[in-house]
Amino acid sequence: MFEKLRSYLPKKFRKDGPVIPVVRLQGPIGQVTPLRPGLSLATVALPLEKAFSMKDAPAVALIVNSPGGSPVQSRLIYQRIRDLAKEKEKDVLVFVEDVAASGGYMIALAGNEIIADPSSVVGSIGVVSAGFGFPDLLKKIGVERRVYTAGEKKVILDPFQAENEEDIEFLKGLQQEIHEIFIDMVKESRGDILTDDPVIFSGKFWTGRTARDYGLIDSLGDLRGTLKERYGKEAEPKLISAPRGLFSRRSGVGGILNGSIASEIGRDLISAAEERSLWSRFGL
Repeated sequence: MFEKLRSYLPKKFRKDGPVIPVVRLQGPIGQVTPLRPGLSLATVALPLEKAFSMKDAPAVALIVNSPGGSPVQSRLIYQRIRDLAKEKEKDVLVFVEDVAASGGYMIALAGNEIIADPSSVVGSIGVVSAGFGFPDLLKKIGVERRVYTAGEKKVILDPFQAENEEDIEFLKGLQQEIHEIFIDMVKESRGDILTDDPVIFSGKFWTGRTARDYGLIDSLGDLRGTLKERYGKEAEPKLISAPRGLFSRRSGVGGILNGSIASEIGRDLISAAEERSLWSRFGL
């Protein structure tokens, strides 16, 4: 009789099973435009804080679906997750959807466990810089480029100037430093689970099944099935999202109305092209 009466209560008054907060970390990292905010510490800080503040939750679940992006924002998000996990004494379960590559995988390292779909894409532990060169274009269209600097190396890798070997070596040095930081994070997070095959750090990527064999993830599965297996059939995932208002953020629609519409739309189109390029690297 009591069980029947309890079923009529609102969910917040029921004690059927544990509620596990879920935060979705979706999209390229660090690409911020008014209509395409991307993933950054600023965009995820509030939902992460709210998820880890749920006292009765036995763990926090993160859904990662990102092809990468800014190494700085990737590491900042990773560090915030680890700091909150330590402060709130919560386990972190990371679930990989389509892809957790490059910076996306760096964020996934924040989990005590990483669970992926067998067909997901995991890895790409490397650093990449890409662009275009137009050294002859200005001459053809009759435009003279004028650049004035204080500091002989203030302008390097200018797309409208011929490549300079010294500048390329400088860029590669920066990439190597970032790559080493990434490798250290993987080794520290994955510990003895990781195999000693150097191909892991080559920038290649694999399906979830192969990534498990390399030790890049812990197991194969999905969020709902795993949570119910771990915490009982009555366990309830609860999605935690950041509040979104039409004029609530300076980087949102309000910012467009207060600024140059044409300029913001142009930035958004460029961001969309860059985002499409990131996803397409992984066949998505």
